[in-house]
Amino acid sequence: MFDTLLVIVLAGLVGPLVASGSRPLLPAVVGELAAGVLLGRTGLGVLDAASPTNALLYSLGFAMLMLAAGTHVQLQGPGLGAGIKSGSAALAIVLALAIPVGLAVGLFLAPSAPAVLFPVLLAGSSAAVAFPILQERGLLGPRLAILLVWIPLADALTVLAMPLTLVGPEKIPAALAGDAAIVALTAAALAGGPRLQRLPRMLTLRDRSRSRGWALQLRVTLLILLGLSLIADRTGGSTLLAGFGAGIVLARVQTPERLEVQLSGLADGFFVPAFFVLLGAELDFRALAGEPGAILLAVVMALAAVAIHMAAALFVAPEPKSAFGLAASAQLGLPAAAASLGLATGHLSAAVAAAIVAAGGLTMLPAAIGTWRLAQALQPVSGPAAKKAETPREVGA
Repeated sequence: MFDTLLVIVLAGLVGPLVASGSRPLLPAVVGELAAGVLLGRTGLGVLDAASPTNALLYSLGFAMLMLAAGTHVQLQGPGLGAGIKSGSAALAIVLALAIPVGLAVGLFLAPSAPAVLFPVLLAGSSAAVAFPILQERGLLGPRLAILLVWIPLADALTVLAMPLTLVGPEKIPAALAGDAAIVALTAAALAGGPRLQRLPRMLTLRDRSRSRGWALQLRVTLLILLGLSLIADRTGGSTLLAGFGAGIVLARVQTPERLEVQLSGLADGFFVPAFFVLLGAELDFRALAGEPGAILLAVVMALAAVAIHMAAALFVAPEPKSAFGLAASAQLGLPAAAASLGLATGHLSAAVAAAIVAAGGLTMLPAAIGTWRLAQALQPVSGPAAKKAETPREVGA
């Protein structure tokens, strides 16, 4: 077990090395994924992402990633209303474009696969990929409100819809019930959390935890995360929704800086890099070799996904419009899940499954370019006005 963990930690260090330049274009997540690809199915085969230990680590890493992403969602503050309006409008435009384009791609380039799968894939965005890039660039804040709504909303919707295209409908009611329970518990925690936090007994426990090193708030945070994730696991619901909900609750109760540091060390130092390394190890690009039709499918899907998201951004996003569209086009988690499920159910061939994952991987570079352009465009102004401007790092704090 420890030899595998050592390999995963070493592979995770590739990410910071890739992003260590003074003006890096590629974020750390690209290096972590590349290291996983090299060590996993596509490359040397020394890292088995499907082993019980690694599967558990993969799930925990994803949950921690979404918790960290959820902490950046502010339910109050400037730009929230506009972000909800513009983000929802962007998703509506993406869906309107993805349905005809996706059906055409499925019918003409993958006739053996369910055609209804491809509109879902083209409409998706990957919060698991996009949010770490945005966070690394220091871009999570009010000025990115459209992406903070657009990306997780698209992710949640497509995660719920994708299984409908590849499995029988008998599993869907339980999954929807699980998601409804997660939403209800999150709403209850949002309503009661601040009141509970102000009780004299809770204030006493918080002070003693700080003075005696109990890390009590971190333990409670992990309890909420694991509880919601357990519901998702038992019902077939969305772990994305569970982690995101726990993060929103955490942001609502105004966590102290000490807890933020603890969570950052736990998530960014180990679990999140491990998730991306194992995700890369799960991918199998060898199946594309010798299949020109599958390669064409991958390229067309990637281009279509980027074009659809950029078109939506041109209608509703602020300047720089194209950069917002590129940032929202990142897709990887959903294609990987679709490929795994499609192979398990026999609805997808190995070549088509690999093409779907490759298409998601190809969107990484446009997304990285988009976030880089956003970082350049949102730099604080120079001169006296700079004192009044928020830096990207301050916005994401």
